[in-house]
Amino acid sequence: MAVEIKVPTLGESIVEATVGAWRKHEGDPITAGEVLVELETDKVTVEVTATESGVLSRILKPDGAVVTIGETLGVITETAAAPVAAAPPHDGATGARVVATPVARRVAETQGVDIAAIPGSGPGGRVTKEDVLKRESASRPTPAAHAPPPAPTPPPAPAPAPAPVSGEERREERIRMSRRRQTIAARLVEAQRTAAMLTTFNEIDMSAVIELRKRHRDQFRERHGVGLGFMSFFTKAVIGALKAFPLLNAEIRGDEIIVKRYYDIGIAVSTDEGLVVPVLRDADRLSFAEIERGIEDLARRARESKLTIADLQGGTFTITNGGIFGSLMSTPILNTPQVGILGMHKIQERPVALNGQVVIRPMMYVALSYDHRIIDGREAVSFLVRVKELVEDPERLLLEG
Repeated sequence: MAVEIKVPTLGESIVEATVGAWRKHEGDPITAGEVLVELETDKVTVEVTATESGVLSRILKPDGAVVTIGETLGVITETAAAPVAAAPPHDGATGARVVATPVARRVAETQGVDIAAIPGSGPGGRVTKEDVLKRESASRPTPAAHAPPPAPTPPPAPAPAPAPVSGEERREERIRMSRRRQTIAARLVEAQRTAAMLTTFNEIDMSAVIELRKRHRDQFRERHGVGLGFMSFFTKAVIGALKAFPLLNAEIRGDEIIVKRYYDIGIAVSTDEGLVVPVLRDADRLSFAEIERGIEDLARRARESKLTIADLQGGTFTITNGGIFGSLMSTPILNTPQVGILGMHKIQERPVALNGQVVIRPMMYVALSYDHRIIDGREAVSFLVRVKELVEDPERLLLEG
């Protein structure tokens, strides 16, 4: 009996997806519950599993195909022999299963690299795009390190016309843009086209927070099972500033301003397949430990492609931290329809004037991008000053955050 593999319901308002990577090939034995293919949507990667054991007899939608809900991706033919169900999933010549991101598989195929031979550095040994690129780079031929010394050069002769550059030296690489990357690109362009976006900057002395973390770090982890990071302080500070300047926690719908009286904070997370912004719900009701656990969980599931549509929907304000990559200053782009986003940056020791003397302090530049259609410069600057005041005096966060 043949069983069709259908495109499942993908989430609210999502009607189509792109076939990211088939985990199985035609003729492979499969077991019920085994992941067969990954589908890329605008926001998340969806794994389609086998409903029956048998053999994958036909693949109707290859990698890169655009599919809609209910379409048939392939066909499973049930077999009479039960032992088929015990056949382990495999990838490559080694017979071992390889777990890799869809982007990593596409890059490996483009470069002609055997993905089964690449050790994965991602969660659970997952092969990432960077792993593939490192292996491809390492396999390129390099000039011999111990070549014999060159013969004496003859007297200079007239320089010949420059020879055309070889194809190898002008090699190009084509990588299909994933659906998520296409969506990110479209949203970023749309944000700059539709919003009157401006950015204001300030700097924060991180001495008090660093000292507080140093004193309580070990006890905090022992008690709560999670580290005390900077994000919980900034999340609390942002909430305190949003309560003081509520228009930063709003959006524009037609000719109305919708001010949110709840605080769902988006936390930007970088993954192999692009930036995603999962949402920390009702962050104003969470303790420092609950914020840290929530952020850690969202970041882990983002990097493992396990976020759901619900994790990414909504959000009233966003925080992004380019400092983890070494960024000293940048201008974050709005996550529409939100009207404000806070950019954190690298902490760097700098000389600053304090009480008439020059001292060295750990400083961080912060940036607030905002929609000037409903937020004036005075409000934006005051909002960022409030964030600065709360972070520099973290005890106030217990009262105002």
